[in-house]
Amino acid sequence: MSTRMWIAGILLTIGVVGQIGLAFLLYNEGGNDVICNIGWGILWLSAIFGWLPIFTFKKWGGVPKGKSYIETTQLVDRGVYAIVRHPQYLAGVLMGVALPLIAQHWLVAVLGIPVVAISYLGTLDEEKACIEKFGEDYERYMARVPQVNFVLGLLRWLRRRGTG
Repeated sequence: MSTRMWIAGILLTIGVVGQIGLAFLLYNEGGNDVICNIGWGILWLSAIFGWLPIFTFKKWGGVPKGKSYIETTQLVDRGVYAIVRHPQYLAGVLMGVALPLIAQHWLVAVLGIPVVAISYLGTLDEEKACIEKFGEDYERYMARVPQVNFVLGLLRWLRRRGTG
């Protein structure tokens, strides 16, 4: 792992832990309930995109027995990966957006900026690694499935299934 990736990981961890901690400490009880509830909805969506890849890779990724789910040997384009190419990075982006909406405090929002940026920038490094690992199959997959735009991905998925 490169030094740049280590630094990004450390900054992301500080940002996420800071956001979570400050969201609890600085929660605005007099804030707008609608905005807060939208934040909770986005946070739940973040959890879904964060956890589904574990099961999806284990099921379809050809992960060797006893290995981590990220050690896939096959390109996975089913399940959550039929909607977005990088669901766990998307989860980071969504969490970085959700926590300021829930807490409704400017400091939580400020910490969300690097969380969103680093999470999204991680997809760029991941794209390079996936192209290197899976080649033209991954490039064709890139043409079908958006990087993190889950709304567009869901619409495309529905269209491919003939229901959209």
